[in-house]
Amino acid sequence: MKKIIFGILTLVIVVSCKQEKIAYIDNSYVINEYQEKKDIESKYKSKIEAYNKKRDSIGKALQLDYQAFQLKSQSMTESDAQSEYNALMQKQQMLQQQFQMEEQQISKDSQTEIDSLISKVKTFVKKHGKENNYTYILGTSEAASGVMYGKEENNISETILKALNESYKKD
Repeated sequence: MKKIIFGILTLVIVVSCKQEKIAYIDNSYVINEYQEKKDIESKYKSKIEAYNKKRDSIGKALQLDYQAFQLKSQSMTESDAQSEYNALMQKQQMLQQQFQMEEQQISKDSQTEIDSLISKVKTFVKKHGKENNYTYILGTSEAASGVMYGKEENNISETILKALNESYKKD
């Protein structure tokens, strides 16, 4: 009987001594400092700059067309001037729709890549947690703070970021 009580007591002590391994990461910091995200932002910054140049040059050409129309309309009949003006306005509306579609496509493509990147980071953190025997890895950010306080030694943001960037360089 003493052996059974001693065995149970030993088991209780061993179980109670086992500590949970808990850490947290600053999601915003990790994502924003991740090199792949910086590369995605750079890629889309270039696309946006090219789009803006294209839009501006087409806008200037349309403005020149309108100025030419104004000069030409003085020697036209009212119905011909109205007809040409309507054609010019229709061209402007068509270009605006085209620009809007291009903006939406750039935004959609960018968001798709960022969403994929976030999913990749979550998968990476989960794998890192399993490999390093964490019970929990919590996430925090300015927008949504799941961790109100944590000891700085439990913040593994730098470790995760470094490992992510090393993994990205290999790809």
